[in-house]
Amino acid sequence: MDQPRHVPVLLDRVLELFAPALEGRPAVVVDTTLGMGGHSDALLSAHPELTLIGLDRDPQAIEMAGKRLARHGDRVHLVNVTYDHIDEAVADLGHSHVDGVLMDLGVSSLQLDEEERGFAYSKDAPLDMRMSKGTGMTAADVLNTYAHGDLARILSTYGEERFAGKIASAVLKEREKAPFTNSGRLVELLYNVVPAASRRTGGHPAKRTFQALRIEVNGELESLRLALPAALGVLGMGGRIVVESYQSLEDRMVKHAFAELAKSRTPPGLPVELPGHGPELRLLTKGAELASEQEIEDNPRAAPVRLRAAERIGEPR
Repeated sequence: MDQPRHVPVLLDRVLELFAPALEGRPAVVVDTTLGMGGHSDALLSAHPELTLIGLDRDPQAIEMAGKRLARHGDRVHLVNVTYDHIDEAVADLGHSHVDGVLMDLGVSSLQLDEEERGFAYSKDAPLDMRMSKGTGMTAADVLNTYAHGDLARILSTYGEERFAGKIASAVLKEREKAPFTNSGRLVELLYNVVPAASRRTGGHPAKRTFQALRIEVNGELESLRLALPAALGVLGMGGRIVVESYQSLEDRMVKHAFAELAKSRTPPGLPVELPGHGPELRLLTKGAELASEQEIEDNPRAAPVRLRAAERIGEPR
C-alpha cells in the first residue's frame, strides 16, 4: 500500500483529547475499529512509548493496517475480532486496564471504496454489505427473504426511513419477478418509491435504506450495545475514551452510556459524596462535537460525524 486511501476523521481533535492520558509515559490504547489504521498510526507517531491494540472484524483491514503500522514494530498488536470482545482482547494480551479507547464507528473507508462489497449506493455492485467478508447473511438475503413487517421495521428503526412501509411493499413485489442481487436495481426502486419532495430535502433516497441494511447485516447496534460497557470496563483511572459516530442511533447510545456514568448516585441533599457513589466519568466534550466546514471540505466523509469523549475519574460500579 503506497498511499493511505483515506483521511482519518477529526484526527487533530482525537490526538488532542488523548494526549493528557498518554504523554511522556508507557501507555496502552485500544483502537476498536482499526480500519486503514490512520488514527492508530498518528497516535503511535505522537507517543513513542505507546502500545497499540488494534481490533477489526474485517480480515482485510487487519492485513492492510498491519502493513501501514509495521514500522512501529512490536508496539502494535492486531486482533481480528468485533469490538464487543474488547475486554477479552485486552486480557489475552496481558493487560488489566488501558489508558485509551478509540471507537470510530460505522463503515470504514476500506469498505466504502471496495465497490464489490456493496456499501456505496453510487455504484452498481453486489448487495453484500458484510464487514467481514464471507461470514453471515448479505443485504441481498435480507431483501429476498424478510417478511414485509420485518423489512419495514429495520428500515424504520435503523434507517429512520419515513417511507419504510412503502419501500418494503415495493421490494416484496419486485422480488417476485427476480431476486435482488445488485444495488443498482434497489436504487432505481427507491427513486421510484421515495417522493420527489423528500428527495429534495432528505438527501439521496437510498441513503437511509442502505444504512438500515448495513446495520442489520452486521448487527452493528447490538454489537455497540455490548461494546460500550466492555470498553468502559477496561478503561483505567485517568484513561480516556473517544467515540466518533456517524448516525443518530449510534450517537444516542454513546450519549446515554456516558451520561449515566457521569452522574453521582449520592442521594440529593446530602452534604458529602457517599463513598463509591460518585461519578465514574467526566465528560470532555460539551454535547457532540462536529467537523468544521474546512474539515468537511477536505474530507467529505467527516460531514455526519458526532464526537464524544470522557475520562475515567471513579472506580467502576
